[in-house]
Formats: sequence, structure tokens, C-alpha cells
Amino acid sequence: MPSLFDPMTVGAVHVKNRVAMAPLTRMRSDEDGVPKDMNVEYYAQRASAGLVVTEGTFPAVTGRGFWGQAGIETAEQALGWSRVAEAVHDKGGVMFLQVMNAGRVSHPELTGGPLPEAPSAVGIDQSIHVPSGKQAVPTPRALETDELPRIREEFVAAARRAVDAGIDGVEVHGANGYILHEFLAPSANHRTDSYGGSPENRARFVVEVVRAVAEEIGADRVGLRISPEHNVQGALEDDHEDVRATYAALLAGLRGLGLAYLSVLHRDIDGPFVRELREQFDGVFYLNSGFSEYTELAEAEHIMAADLADGVMVGRELLANPDLVERWRDGLALNTPDPETFYLGGPKGYVDYPFADSRVRV
Repeated sequence: MPSLFDPMTVGAVHVKNRVAMAPLTRMRSDEDGVPKDMNVEYYAQRASAGLVVTEGTFPAVTGRGFWGQAGIETAEQALGWSRVAEAVHDKGGVMFLQVMNAGRVSHPELTGGPLPEAPSAVGIDQSIHVPSGKQAVPTPRALETDELPRIREEFVAAARRAVDAGIDGVEVHGANGYILHEFLAPSANHRTDSYGGSPENRARFVVEVVRAVAEEIGADRVGLRISPEHNVQGALEDDHEDVRATYAALLAGLRGLGLAYLSVLHRDIDGPFVRELREQFDGVFYLNSGFSEYTELAEAEHIMAADLADGVMVGRELLANPDLVERWRDGLALNTPDPETFYLGGPKGYVDYPFADSRVRV
């Protein structure tokens, strides 16, 4: 089996190892969603990961999910991301930008005034941080059928801006209870049109979005992130047979497209469902468990040795160890992530984690 440290081809790009940086919410951009110098430094520090996937980035302000989130809606935001991409490329890295519409997990203070939009007007019992403090998430406005092309085209336009800014590709965010995951989950999708009800109908909009993005920038520059049975932010998927049918319909709708990769977050990485997903997808398959647990070296090596995936998505250990690949490869001691600084804002816990001292080994 290939090791974590072997290169591979992922769609249109060549990556130098099989450790990918998972998209991590960090809330460090300007109020206008423009990446700044600190963001450039942060991503460049982590360019030794085979693939760097950015934090979830809003394609339109109406889909913004948190304060300090970067966008890819305006020319200024795209210019900011072009600086990030240039810095990552200067360090020999490859970067995909994750395009994320937060759906109902938002607030009018984040969207610029309008109610959050979602497949259905189904609220969740959750609070989020907005400029005025911590506020309850309101019940969203259900999207009309004739509004769905606008949401789809926001993803498409964001992907075009990203690639034009010099970014290697985009990851469509279909996980973590945000808008595309809301379409997939029957607990969040109560629609009675052709985008609700059956597994095939609930998967339909995600298929349309991914296909439209692929048509715009090339399928070999498009990845998709999913987290079936994640059961967060109200997107409950507690009927396993329905989950199997829904994600089978999703992947059937994407088969033959030639996507760069599928990234799967699932608690049971060794189980039959993850194996099904890999068999149903015809491209590079990234995997991690990540349910309140760090992806450690032992798990990453197990994923590769057991041939569970082609590569491993790593989150918080890469957050705290910008040179994690080298540390894992050379047996060097690790920095410990500090959760108190994950969403703090500012450089602390963001760009100040030290690189390894080669003399300190595990």
C-alpha cells in the first residue's frame, strides 16, 4: 500500500504526499470577508501538506455563516485569496478553496439583513456569535424552487473567481449541516417538490451544484466534502438505510464526471458504509473520522495500511503543527493544539505555533 508520504495525482494537480489539510473554521478575515496578511502567512506555513483545503468561504453574503469568515464574492476578496494562493505556491504547495453556503446556520447580522435561506423553514436550537454578541439562530426562510438556480450559480461564480485568482481548485462543502447537507438530510429537508422526499430527490440539488461547478472550471479541479451521519447542527440522519440510499444516489449522479476527489468525514472509518462510498466513487478518496477526536498519526497510518482511502484529511493537528508532515515522517515531537484560541481572532493560536526543532524527537 502507498504510505502517507507518497505522492499522487488528484485530478488536475500533483500532490507531494497524502496528508491533506482539512477545512478549518478560524474566523481571522476582515469584517468585509477579505483575506489579509495573517491569512497569507497561516496557509503558507502549512504548504507542506500535500493538499491545503481552505476554511469554508462564502460565495455570497446571504450564505455567510460566521463573523470573520472569508468570502469569494467580490473582486477584493478574490484578490486577497490570490495573495494566499501565491504564497502557498511559492512554498511548493497545492490549494483548493472550500465554497460554503451556511444555509440556516446563520443570522441576519451575518447575511446583511435577510433571513438565512434553507431547503425548508425548519429551525434549529443553536446560538452563534454575531457582531452584537451570541444570538439564537432564527428559523430560516424556505427557498422557492425557482430560487435554486441562484444558489447554484453562486457556487459556480465563486469557483470561477477562485480559479481565476490562481487557486488550484475548489471543494464544494456538502457537510457539517450547512445548506447542501440540509438538502440531503430528511430532518432538514421537508420539501414536496422534486428536491425533497425520496433519497434521489434530496440528492438532486447537490448533484446539480457539483455538476455545474465542474462544467465551469473542469471536473478535475473540483472536490466534494460530505459527512453522512454526522448529526450536527440539526442535520440528523438517523435512518441508516435512508443514508445509504441518499448518498448512493448522490454518487450515482456524479459518476463518470471525473471529479478530483471525494472527502468523507465519518465516525466509523473501518465500517462497511465507508467502503461502499469508496466503491461508488470513481476518483481519489480522502477520509477522516474527526468526531471530536484529533486525527493522529496512528489513525492516518491505519487508513493507508488498511487501504481505506487514498489520502487522509487532518484538521487540528495541522492547525497546531504547520510542519506536521515533516514531524510525522521524522518522528518529531508535536505542538499541542490550544482550543481556547481556535476562534479567538488575531495571531495567537493562528500563526504563532512553532516549527519543529529537529533535535526533539518523540
